[in-house]
Amino acid sequence: MFRFEDPIYLYLLAVIPVLVIVRLLMVRQQKKRLRKFGDPELVRQLMPDVSRIRPAVKFWVLLAALSLLIVMLARPQFGTKISHEKRTGIETIIAMDVSNSMLAEDVAPSRLDRSKMMVENLVDHFTNDKIGLIVFAGDAFIQLPITSDYVSAKMFLGSISPSMIATQGTDIAAAINMAVHSFTRQEGVGKAIIVITDGEDHEGRAIEAAKDAKDRGMRVYVLGVGSPSGAPIPIGDGEYLRDQSGQTVMTGLNEQMCRELAQAGGGAYIHVDNNSNAQQQLDNELDKLAKKEIETTIFSEYDEQFQAVGVIALLLLILEICILEVKNPLLKRVSLFSRSERIASARLILLVIISLISHFSPLTSHAQSDRQLVRHGNKEFRKGNSAEAEVLYRKAVEKNARNPQANYNLGNALLMQRKDSLALSQFDAAAKLETNPVRRAQAYHNMGVICQQHQQYGEAIEAYKESLRNNPNDDQTRYNLALCKRLQKQQQQQQQQNQNNKDNKDNKDNKDQQKQDQQKQDNQKKQDQQQKQDDQKMSRENAEQLLNAAMQEEKQTQERMKKAQQKAGKRVLQKNW
Repeated sequence: MFRFEDPIYLYLLAVIPVLVIVRLLMVRQQKKRLRKFGDPELVRQLMPDVSRIRPAVKFWVLLAALSLLIVMLARPQFGTKISHEKRTGIETIIAMDVSNSMLAEDVAPSRLDRSKMMVENLVDHFTNDKIGLIVFAGDAFIQLPITSDYVSAKMFLGSISPSMIATQGTDIAAAINMAVHSFTRQEGVGKAIIVITDGEDHEGRAIEAAKDAKDRGMRVYVLGVGSPSGAPIPIGDGEYLRDQSGQTVMTGLNEQMCRELAQAGGGAYIHVDNNSNAQQQLDNELDKLAKKEIETTIFSEYDEQFQAVGVIALLLLILEICILEVKNPLLKRVSLFSRSERIASARLILLVIISLISHFSPLTSHAQSDRQLVRHGNKEFRKGNSAEAEVLYRKAVEKNARNPQANYNLGNALLMQRKDSLALSQFDAAAKLETNPVRRAQAYHNMGVICQQHQQYGEAIEAYKESLRNNPNDDQTRYNLALCKRLQKQQQQQQQQNQNNKDNKDNKDNKDQQKQDQQKQDNQKKQDQQQKQDDQKMSRENAEQLLNAAMQEEKQTQERMKKAQQKAGKRVLQKNW
């Protein structure tokens, strides 16, 4: 892409036509004065050393140099640029909920679109900070690794939609855990995890994940998007999402969960609605984090190109100085070239100037193609700069998503950085796009290696088989396939053994429980029999003694009441029930 950093200076180009008009008026006035001396042809013969063409050439060369100087002041920028800088800032990972509930329109234009607008404004507010992007629903994956490339952040932000993740739902814990492991290892830098969600956590464990992040020195901030009253989820054509019973699904903001999550993560909860100042609140919270000098790799689509324009302008000025307005009398009889040779020389000089312009200045060229970006990425990859190579490969994929080489190389760059899940998806895309069977086999081979490292032997075996179908002569793939089959068999045996041990333990526990229950039943029977025997021991005489004692106690109570009544005169005690 091409642009001028300071386009206001281009208004100075309006001086060029004014100078041309002034020049034409001066030439016309000069001709009028010559006519006063006599016949123009006769006067010209009297001045043989005066040239009519040289002053015009000098003027047009000087005018071209002036135009280029004005263009140089406007700072033309074109092409990509990668630079390493040290900045003082923080690291921020944004985890954005892309579940279907984020399509609700209780926040204009929708919860998801409003979230994108907030992230874009946040990126515009950043100057010396690093940012990463994670999207999640029922699953989570990294959309953009942590970087200072704000251009890429905005570019990937625009492509976010619920269709990115097939597994729907809301697993906030998975997003927080992934964000925890996505920061750099630099100590002393303020690290923030910003969770943008409507608070419908379907999987649980989010509070525990937030506490773990806090224990690791990170802060979890929660942006609750939506209204607590809820809203339906549009699915297009004026229809709304319904549940299995046919009722319209209403999704509401769970503010209680959002507050608990932010409190557990040591951050703050911010409600995002149509009339809130959530952006300012978030900026104020992030400004409280500790900042430290961090080394960043900056990728820019606009590189300064004024140097090339300045070189061309300087050459034109030198050429203008070398051209004399009058003919040199010492060289007027010297003719090194004929007329046709002079024309050919002029054409050659013109071609040289054009080649210099195309070489030093990109003003006449087009934007870098995906192949050029891949070549630049390969140079960085060979140098060991896998992060820089990843940025270039991502740019290539963005320009041409069906470039298999860009996808394959991006997978290699991700694999070098141990981003296995992302690398696996890129190798899969490359294998589907590649037409060369050998290259397709390499993509499947790398997929098998990743699955094998994570002990996913079934997936690794299928990948190796697909690789051998495309390239049967690959002995390394054949060896890995045999190794995975053996490891899978050992894994299955170990799982079966663990299951048997678990079953045996369960059976033993059941037997012990049954034995304890039987002992309890026996003890209860013994107690019942003992109680029965004790009851039978009570004789009739004992029962009569107890009855007489009760009657005697009642008689004594009646006598006390009569004495109390006689003492109180006419007062009578009432019962209180």
